Amino acid sequence: MARKAKSAQNADSPRIIAIANQKGGVGKTTTAINLATALAAVGERVLLIDLDPQGNASTGLGVTAADRGVTTYDVLTGEYRLEAAVYESDIPGLVLAPAGVDLAGAEVELIDADRRHYRLADAIEEYGRSSRATPVSYILIDCPPSLSLLTVNALAAADAVIIPLQCEFFALEGLSQILRTIDTVRSRINDRIELQGIVLTMHDRRNNLTAQVEEDVRAHLKDKVYNTVIPRNVRISEAPSHGKPALLYDLKCPGSQAYIQLASEVIQRERTGAKAA
Repeated sequence: MARKAKSAQNADSPRIIAIANQKGGVGKTTTAINLATALAAVGERVLLIDLDPQGNASTGLGVTAADRGVTTYDVLTGEYRLEAAVYESDIPGLVLAPAGVDLAGAEVELIDADRRHYRLADAIEEYGRSSRATPVSYILIDCPPSLSLLTVNALAAADAVIIPLQCEFFALEGLSQILRTIDTVRSRINDRIELQGIVLTMHDRRNNLTAQVEEDVRAHLKDKVYNTVIPRNVRISEAPSHGKPALLYDLKCPGSQAYIQLASEVIQRERTGAKAA
């Protein structure tokens, strides 16, 4: 039976968005980092939760492995509350709950645990009630590149999902799989989850395959595909090695400008959805 949606969500409650795709190398973590940064840049208060054992979102925001004390592993296993894992970033309005390699072991440890699908949802709910927690308007969850218990925890906690989709043929096969997973989670675990949108990444207008993939996706999913596309851009690729989002590394590069546009679209869709509700 699906977990019931919150009956009367407070207007001040954060909007929880999972950034998910079980296929690796599609720009998922890059999207999580830069979308979070862009939302913070326009005045939103954002918590980015790193739920990938690789911890790339944490590294991309300048939090090295040595600097990570309490992590999302400790939160999921119940050792610490989420507020204890939240670190200030160098970006005003953006805080981070980092991940580490020990998170990979959480799946085994949680197999027989109570409410194993809802560990993150429960932690976020408790975070919202804490007077010591940093208040936020958006919570973004960077999921691992797999349909694992960690991803299910993210989807169980989320109000919506953003799917980064690389403009290549095999990405289309992965898209149908993540869409089926969202439908399954909606019917069995979290009945309020919705698809916020699909963002086309690594977009190269000079490539015929890119144009074909974009045409196919827009034909099948129509307005669920964002107007904004994220171009192939070397500055986006370079930024993580400097521990910075692309928006801080090079604000004027095409990739950074695309993420600013994407943030505007995300906010607009959230406002439109709130009015419809």
